[in-house]
Amino acid sequence: MLIQLIAQHPQMLAPIVKHTPTWVWGLLAALLALGLSQLRSSNVSLARMTLLPLAMTGLSLWGTVSAFGGSPLIGYVLLAWLSGAALMTGLIAPQTAQAGARYDAASRSYQVPGSWMPLLLILGIFLVKYIVGVELALQASLANDGKYALIVGALYGLFSGTFVGRAARLWRLAMRQGRSAAFPVAA
Repeated sequence: MLIQLIAQHPQMLAPIVKHTPTWVWGLLAALLALGLSQLRSSNVSLARMTLLPLAMTGLSLWGTVSAFGGSPLIGYVLLAWLSGAALMTGLIAPQTAQAGARYDAASRSYQVPGSWMPLLLILGIFLVKYIVGVELALQASLANDGKYALIVGALYGLFSGTFVGRAARLWRLAMRQGRSAAFPVAA
């Protein structure tokens, strides 16, 4: 809807951006910094590696509830979110961790290679939240449009499930090492 509006009336983009609260641009800058930091290989603790998927899942759920919490469709929207999250988690989690990812049990930390994927996912969640916010500000009745609400809920869930699935692949590295340390193979 917003993309169609801007395509047909490009002059609408400036007022939309102008009326965006300043804190939104601060949030975008922080999220960009977080996403860009994921481009470099790094050592991260188990807790810190778990924090990003939790934070992004929280942002995704916040986007869903803030957009559709007052709608009679909220239960269906949350079910669409959960379905999307479960689908992506189920598809990604069983895969092997990305090449070069390692877990060091002694330091309880991961060596993870840099990746563009977290940046793209972070921007995806932000853009969905921003676009949906603008669309609902322009046309509040969209919150009660079943097709629109379910698509947005599922999209948020797909992003969250991707984050969780990627993290689950790394958690498995830690669990695998924990089992091999508990049951060492005799030489």
